[in-house]
Amino acid sequence: MKLNITLPKFLRIGLFPAILIVLMAIAAVVALIRYTYGIGPISDLSNSYPWGFWISFDLFTGVAIGSGAFVMAAVVYIFELKEFKPLLRPSVLTGFLGYIMVVIALLVDLGHPERIWYMMIHWNHTSVLLEIGICVMSYLTVLAIEFAPVILENYPKLHNIAHLIHKFIMPFVILGVVLSTLHQSSLGSLLLIQPAKLHPLWWTPILPVMFFTSAISVGLSMIIFESSMSSRYFQRGLEIHLLEKLAKALPIALGVYLVLKFGELAVAGELGLLFTSGTMSVLFWAEILIGVIFPIVWFSFKTNRVNPNRLLTGAVVTLLGLILNRFNVSWFAVKHPDPLYYLPTFMSNVKYVPTLPEVAVSIGIFSAGIMAFGLLAKYFPVFEDEHPAAAHAGD
Repeated sequence: MKLNITLPKFLRIGLFPAILIVLMAIAAVVALIRYTYGIGPISDLSNSYPWGFWISFDLFTGVAIGSGAFVMAAVVYIFELKEFKPLLRPSVLTGFLGYIMVVIALLVDLGHPERIWYMMIHWNHTSVLLEIGICVMSYLTVLAIEFAPVILENYPKLHNIAHLIHKFIMPFVILGVVLSTLHQSSLGSLLLIQPAKLHPLWWTPILPVMFFTSAISVGLSMIIFESSMSSRYFQRGLEIHLLEKLAKALPIALGVYLVLKFGELAVAGELGLLFTSGTMSVLFWAEILIGVIFPIVWFSFKTNRVNPNRLLTGAVVTLLGLILNRFNVSWFAVKHPDPLYYLPTFMSNVKYVPTLPEVAVSIGIFSAGIMAFGLLAKYFPVFEDEHPAAAHAGD
């Protein structure tokens, strides 16, 4: 006898959303354990090794991949390149969700989420973290204001509020660009205090400039990546003519970064370290070849800029290389108590290996961001220029 069981409509979800929900649930359980029993039971972090996977992935990488919002806002509103407007809303949404994920991850890392507001009344005026915290909180508010019309326009009674925000959006855009410039560069400033710990291939007095310059490249790559993936998932058109122009700008942005990087090493007299630093040299060249040299060459050819698959490939490789940079400066190239050599963390006397719960928290938060983007894109007009799935015409 066959049983014909039909699930209620609200319980019918696809495999991919179901996987995301499971990953989110696992992260929630781990976070609950962390808040109940402390950080020890779920993490390999210690007083000797206070920074690890969470800081590298959730903070340094998370803030970087949210940079597409300020890049596109500047392009559309400040430089008045209105043709890029179809890319603005999804970029702002990606940045908004990215910063929310950063905040949630830090709440798990630092603990005591009920005290997050303490920073606003107990100021440490000598701490770069104060400036970063204020900028991130302020920029998150600005992104919420910039994205609010997308929600409000869906409700006729709230159209006037959406129109009012549109009318006075310019001051918020300018504020957002300034705030993002400040905290993107301030993450580099945060590392200036450890010249004896961060390997000379990465430590430099111009770290804030390097961080901001690379953030522009990350932002451009993230816009291409987000547009390509949403085009495939939502079966919508891909703005090849716009993404091609962004891809054309990437070699310029990366070229500036490359000149600054090697120019600083030359001025500091540290070019010799490029081939004599063992594992550090390998990590450095991996970062440069993957995240800088490859995309400069790849996007220099128009055939790679106008083909959807090749566009996505170039963006993914660029992101991987620049993410490796964030891991290098905040984790792999940081020397922990070892009196003799600069050693990568897996060879140092001080050991740290990310635990499964640590990784699970980050993956769960990232899954929540993907889920939120999908739901908002499905029920609200995130994509202004909806056209058929001719997106893959160049495949």
